Amino acid sequence: MGTLAWQGVMPAVTTKFTPNDELDFKMFEVNIKAQLDAGVAGIILGGTLGEASTLSDEEKKALIIETVRIVDDKVPVIINIAEQTTKGAIEAAKVAEKCGAKGLMMLPPMRYKANDYETVVYFKAVAKSTKLPIMVYNNPVDYGIEVTLDMFEALLECDNIQAVKESTRDISNITRIKKRFGDRLKVLTGVDTLGLESILMGADGWVAGLVCAFPAETCAIYKLAKANKTKEALEIYRWFLPLLELDINPQLVQNIKLAEVATGIGTEVVRAPRLPLHGAERERVLKIIQEGMAERPTLPDYKSL
Repeated sequence: MGTLAWQGVMPAVTTKFTPNDELDFKMFEVNIKAQLDAGVAGIILGGTLGEASTLSDEEKKALIIETVRIVDDKVPVIINIAEQTTKGAIEAAKVAEKCGAKGLMMLPPMRYKANDYETVVYFKAVAKSTKLPIMVYNNPVDYGIEVTLDMFEALLECDNIQAVKESTRDISNITRIKKRFGDRLKVLTGVDTLGLESILMGADGWVAGLVCAFPAETCAIYKLAKANKTKEALEIYRWFLPLLELDINPQLVQNIKLAEVATGIGTEVVRAPRLPLHGAERERVLKIIQEGMAERPTLPDYKSL
């Protein structure tokens, strides 16, 4: 069975498209290399609130293979599984493994609101079908199903269920998890606007969104916080917060892509039905990005911490 450290900053990267709606591997590579340069600990593909659900199976496969090639074993490539059927999820895990992924992030069943028992059986069935280590994505706010601590108790019978992406928005949940499961269940925060708070409460990692545009700043906050340099981390985080708030928004993909344009590591192209921001909302988001860019902090040498 594979093991994975489940710590550090792991960007849920955006999918890049060309103006004629094909995968833009050239710009994708520019972004991934910027992430690696900044010191991320893993690359997560296919985030569900992003554009993964708009990709065909062929595109998904091509994206995994290309990411594995670019990353070149420097960090693990982790694939998100968000399927409607157990059969589909098992198949997705098989494809991920075959294409060179080193781990899975997994949501409860999509569309159908499974009960606690069904959710546990679903996760276990997929876990038993693969050697890959798994991080359960717990986001009841967006997906309507909460994976409770009692459910985790049952899930941890599977050795390869190793981590949780904690997106309940309840910061005290980190303490509850740590108290009950110790190091058996790694905790990665999944909410950008609770990033630093979560790390200070003992989260092992940060599955981040605005990292797509600001990889160095995100990694610096994480590294400083872990090195007990809270004051320095907080300074950067206070600057970052208006930008991080762009992540907790239905148009988070468009927002993040606009920010990636500002930092030169992405384009604004989205796949329909999503459309680039327009009108007053576009002006509002651009203003936040422009102010952020104007006040962008000078980072300390965080890589050597």
